[in-house]
Amino acid sequence: MPLLPFALAAVAPVAILTLGAFWGGVWVWAALAYVSLFAFMVDELVTRPVATADPDQSEPAANTLSVMIALAHFWLMALGVAALAGATGLGVADRFAAFFGFGLYFGQVSIANAHELIHRSNRGLFTLGKWVFISMLYGHVTTSHRLLHHAHVATPKDPNFPPKGMSFYRYLPRSMVQNFLQGYRIERARAQHSGRINPYASYIGGALGFVALSAAAFGSAGVAALAGFALYAQFQHAMVDYLQHYGLERRQLPDGRYEPQGPHHSWNSPHWFTSLMTVNVTRHSDHHAHPGRVYPALRLAPDMPLLPYSLPAMGVIALVPALWFRMMDKRAARVLQRAHGENE
Repeated sequence: MPLLPFALAAVAPVAILTLGAFWGGVWVWAALAYVSLFAFMVDELVTRPVATADPDQSEPAANTLSVMIALAHFWLMALGVAALAGATGLGVADRFAAFFGFGLYFGQVSIANAHELIHRSNRGLFTLGKWVFISMLYGHVTTSHRLLHHAHVATPKDPNFPPKGMSFYRYLPRSMVQNFLQGYRIERARAQHSGRINPYASYIGGALGFVALSAAAFGSAGVAALAGFALYAQFQHAMVDYLQHYGLERRQLPDGRYEPQGPHHSWNSPHWFTSLMTVNVTRHSDHHAHPGRVYPALRLAPDMPLLPYSLPAMGVIALVPALWFRMMDKRAARVLQRAHGENE
């Protein structure tokens, strides 16, 4: 069954996190280890790529699994907020582990799966993905990712594009602010043209609703827990965009337009376990070429640029700019030189 490995990798942490939230101790630390050290170790040990499935045959099962992961997200978000707010009786050390264990799951699995859902043409699936983002106080990404990032990827018009030499610390505030503001401008113009309500009303109103629920259930500690999880997940999403597009800029043509985007404008990761856990968000070149392609059918071809380590490992490296530049600048230059040489 092609979807079974995805299900095991992405859903197994739900049970461990649930046990950890109530009983702490070894369970909560095991949950944290699963989405960090264990994932890194398996990626290093297992070198085979994730098999590519047939899109027509795999789509129904893939959509079902995405719905399951999204529903599990809402359960884990409520449980994580309760655990961090002290409602389940965890001690300080266990709450520390719970924050990073739950937070890594939200940032790596929940966001990757919500990203998958907002690219589905089915309205119900799209709406479910949107509300996963809203629960992380991040609903505007539903707009900015599809209408801004995909439209202008690898150009200065995309706030998610980091040119060579830009550190993650310079990139992060620009990305966070501009995604919200530019997404709002896009939706305001669309609303004025169509007469429909600007979806930012649901993004902001829904976020306030989740904050109110957290406050009603757990007081200020619940609000702080929700905000902490949301910011951590947003940080991870911004990091993944940084990793997957660093330095791979599209050339501007004499008429002012940009060359068509190609496989050489996104970094990919062939690493087995994190690809499964993040529903193939690692196969980014093919996703940009075919945004509607269901995740088990995304392809990884020899001409696609590869990151030297898995996404989580590269995220740690990007936090040290000097090390990141030394590792990635020459790689990015070689990718573009090879691509442009082949096109000339």
